[in-house]
Amino acid sequence: MPILRRVYAILIDLAETLVIAGAIFVVIYAFLFRPFQVNGQSMHPNYENGEYVLTNLITLRFKPVVRGDIVVFESPTNKEKDFIKRVIGVPEDKVMIKAGFVFVNDIKLDESEYLGPDVKTYAGAFIKEGEPQVIPPDSYFVLGDNRSFSSDSREWGFVASPKIIGKSFLVYWPFTKSRLVKHAKYNID
Repeated sequence: MPILRRVYAILIDLAETLVIAGAIFVVIYAFLFRPFQVNGQSMHPNYENGEYVLTNLITLRFKPVVRGDIVVFESPTNKEKDFIKRVIGVPEDKVMIKAGFVFVNDIKLDESEYLGPDVKTYAGAFIKEGEPQVIPPDSYFVLGDNRSFSSDSREWGFVASPKIIGKSFLVYWPFTKSRLVKHAKYNID
């Protein structure tokens, strides 16, 4: 009988531990941090296909999204997917693509921190060559780092603030390539 009581006590302890661990996981996943897998080459060479990024959900409640942030958001073309892109323009900014470069508030954006010198940015279906667009309130202009292979704001327009899930802050898998996410600083403001 004493052995059965010990086994029962161990099983109860194990069940309590699993319930508590599960509750902690749910709270962290729902309110604090969420993993995201990079799918595709749109953020190459800075973020590779198959890498896992940890996204901070809570930061958005206290700190606004700023230019240079890497954000995860609901795809504007498929609600079942999430995208990861770099924020180029914030509400009320004037953005324009001209001669292969991005201009924000009439200033040519210095993207040398994360783009190679030969990378050009071309207009798309939404942002036309040489035609400035003012970003509406509570919206953002986002681009992939691999400009030739990215579906982004040039094609489908601005990202509404409620669609943004969080700011990415850590690449954690593969472990050998783990690193903090670098948010760009720009020559504007």
